Amino acid sequence: MKLLEGKTAIITGASRGIGKGIAEVFAKQGANVAFTYSASVEAANVLESELNGLGVKAKGYKSNAASFNEAQKLADDVLLEFGSIDILINNAGITKDNLLMRMGESDFDTVIEVNLKSVFNMTKAVQRTMLKQRKGSIINMSSVVGVKGNAGQTNYAASKAGIIGFSKSVALELGSRNIRSNVVAPGFIETEMTAKLNEDVVKGWRAGIPLKRGGTPEDIANVCVFLASDMSAYVTGQTLNVDGGMLT
Repeated sequence: MKLLEGKTAIITGASRGIGKGIAEVFAKQGANVAFTYSASVEAANVLESELNGLGVKAKGYKSNAASFNEAQKLADDVLLEFGSIDILINNAGITKDNLLMRMGESDFDTVIEVNLKSVFNMTKAVQRTMLKQRKGSIINMSSVVGVKGNAGQTNYAASKAGIIGFSKSVALELGSRNIRSNVVAPGFIETEMTAKLNEDVVKGWRAGIPLKRGGTPEDIANVCVFLASDMSAYVTGQTLNVDGGMLT
């Protein structure tokens, strides 16, 4: 029995990295997947055909989650195409790291817009459908940085901490309608982005993690499967750190 059989999931920012890992694992668990991407058309097309090859329905949408109107249109299009929206994973995110002293206003605004306002936009966009269905699971991607902060990432940490407060509030507002809202806070996850880092830096990271390794996109995806499935039917308003013990 596949855990997400017959459910439809929207996953933002899924053409690479963690989002792509989630899309692949969700499709293997039987979910139909509508995913968004911002620029990489080619990667999105490859992913779309890969997911369809797993026997589920999958479609990529070029959409900017930081735009309120585009988020609304996306939800309408997905509902029309797939017939329901059971799961929303707000994964789209960017970094523009710098010390506060050197951080420009636009670097702060852009990160808040893409990382935090997008969560508001997309949650608002699917809310009506989930209320009608009287069920839904919303999973928002934060970060260990949102839980404990990090020098050189005031903008990113603020956006990711904001997601936690937002998600808890949504859990309180929508719980009576059987709509759940939870947060996943990944630690050091090895993706295309981290592959560009200096190998010694990466080794240093790994050494500081109790499990002595970086996480994989699958590690995050498996936790998302739990939160998206009926196995977590009594779990809402929670933040799950998936970090190999970094914050222990």
